Amino acid sequence: MHYCQRCEPAVVLEPAAAVAVCSRCGWTEPARREPLYVVTGASGSGKTAIFAPLAAALPECVVFDVDWLIDPLQHNGSVDWDAFRDAWLSVAHGIAQGGRSTVLLGPLMPEQLADLPSRRWIGPAHFAVLDCTDEQRRARLQARPSWREHAVGEHLAFAAHLRRTIGTVLHTGTDTPDQTARQVAAWVRRTAARRDDHATPLSASSSS
Repeated sequence: MHYCQRCEPAVVLEPAAAVAVCSRCGWTEPARREPLYVVTGASGSGKTAIFAPLAAALPECVVFDVDWLIDPLQHNGSVDWDAFRDAWLSVAHGIAQGGRSTVLLGPLMPEQLADLPSRRWIGPAHFAVLDCTDEQRRARLQARPSWREHAVGEHLAFAAHLRRTIGTVLHTGTDTPDQTARQVAAWVRRTAARRDDHATPLSASSSS
């Protein structure tokens, strides 16, 4: 969150192009907004597996696995999921001040981000979904250690929902994590190139 450094009481700044501006006194400060790339997918799709190779394959971006913040934001066994997602948008905005975009690996959907407080400080949000067959997903989930929740039916249903709603689908059923990471990196670069060629509105999109 940006606050005016002149006004009393505190005034929250508003985004305007590449700055944040005070509606009361006109104070401005830099506030870059870079695109956000979300690689979503139901559990078992391969998001965690591609994290390390994707970070290596896409050095121009900062790549995160969203699960990293679950433990720090967990209180008495529960998580405020809107606050969790908003925290990641704040992280992405901070990364943007260095001129880099953020890639989030996690089971996120466009509608979950659209109305969050930090959404207005992020540029266009682009989504791709990692996917595999139901049989492959079932086998991957059942092979997990007992301390991890399985909930196979729920994850299969979520996978079907993502197939219907996210336009860009990257299949992980036969590729290695390295190969999938290269696919994701190529998608990010293609999407970024189109943004550079054409003006892009500051709104969420469900596909590239």
